[in-house]
Amino acid sequence: MGETWTVIIDELRVPIVLAPMAGGPSTPELTAAVAEAGGLGVLAAGYLSAADTAARIAATRTLTDAPIGVNLFAPGPPTPPADYADYLAELGAQYELGAAKHDTDDWDAKLDLLVESPVAVVTCTFGCPTAAEVNRLHAAGSEVWVTVTSVAEAEIAVAAGADVLIAQGAEAGGHRATFVDRVADDAADPLGLLALLQLLTAAVDLPIVAAGGIATGAGIAAALAAGAPAAQLGTVFLRCPEAGTNPVHRAALPSTASTMLTRAFTGRRARGLRNEFMDEHSATAPAAYPEIHYATGPLRAAARAAGNPEEVNLWAGQTQALTPELPARELVAQLAAATKTALNSALSRRIQDC
Repeated sequence: MGETWTVIIDELRVPIVLAPMAGGPSTPELTAAVAEAGGLGVLAAGYLSAADTAARIAATRTLTDAPIGVNLFAPGPPTPPADYADYLAELGAQYELGAAKHDTDDWDAKLDLLVESPVAVVTCTFGCPTAAEVNRLHAAGSEVWVTVTSVAEAEIAVAAGADVLIAQGAEAGGHRATFVDRVADDAADPLGLLALLQLLTAAVDLPIVAAGGIATGAGIAAALAAGAPAAQLGTVFLRCPEAGTNPVHRAALPSTASTMLTRAFTGRRARGLRNEFMDEHSATAPAAYPEIHYATGPLRAAARAAGNPEEVNLWAGQTQALTPELPARELVAQLAAATKTALNSALSRRIQDC
C-alpha cells in the first residue's frame, strides 16, 4: 500500500511538515503559509467539531491550492471517575474547575467529513485508525500517516495499512502520541528521536517522518541523514505571526527554562515549559484524558486572561530556546537553505575524510 499512496513526501519542494498544534496555534493561515513555501501544512482538528474542522479546511483552501493535511485525535476509552476523583479534589481546593467528561473528539463525523471532502493527507495521533477506516480514506484519495512512539505501535499502523509513519521522539513538545497512555509506563524513559528512527527503520518498510526537538536546518539535515524523507516541526512555528499562539504562551518563548513531561493539565503526558502548576501537581496527576483536559479548562483560561504563565500549559519541545519570530514562509525558506548548507557541509567533510 505504501508504494501506491506515498507520493506527497516526494513532491514536497522542502522536506518540512508542519506539526499540528491543536488548541490555538494551528490556523488556516499558518497551514497555508507552510504549504505555499513548499512544505506540507497540516491543520490540527483536535478539539474541534466536524463542522468547525470543515470551516478551517475551507478557509485554508482560500489561501492555497497546495496539498495539505488534517490531523485527527484517535479516541481512547473513558476513564472511571474513581481514577481521577482524588486529583479533582486536590485541584478543586484551589481552583475553579470544569466538568470532567469523556468524548471521542467527533472522530466518526470527522472521518465522514474527510471522506466526503478529502485532503491529501490525514494524520492521526493517540492511536491508529482501523484497517476499514484507512481503506475509506484511501478510497477518497488521501494518504494516511500515523504518529508512533515505538516499534510496537509502528507494527499496528503497518498492519492497518498506514502509508507513512511519523516518529515522535521524547524531545517533542505537546502531547505524547502513545496509543495506550498509562501512569505505570511513566517510569520507563520514552525513546529519543534518533534512537526511535533507527529502530523503526530496521523494523518496518515505510517512509518515516522525523518529529521531536527539530528547530534548525542542521536538525532537519540530521533527520534526513538518519533516513527520514522529511522532518515535522512544531515549536519553531509558535512565534510566527500566522500562528494562533496565545500571548502568554508566545511571550514565554524563546526561553532557556527547562521543559518537562506532565499529566497535570490534561491527564495525558505532554511536554511543556516547566512552571509552578507542573511542579505542584505532576506527581499526583492520573492518566485520564480527556477528562482532566476538560476539568482544567477554566483554570487555564483564567491564567491566560490574567497573563499568568505559572498556571497554564506552555507546550514546547526541548529546543524551544531556538524559536524565532518570523513569518512562516520566511522561516521555511531559511530552514530549507540551512538544511541544504548542512547537508553539503557534511558531505564535503565526509569526502575529505575518505
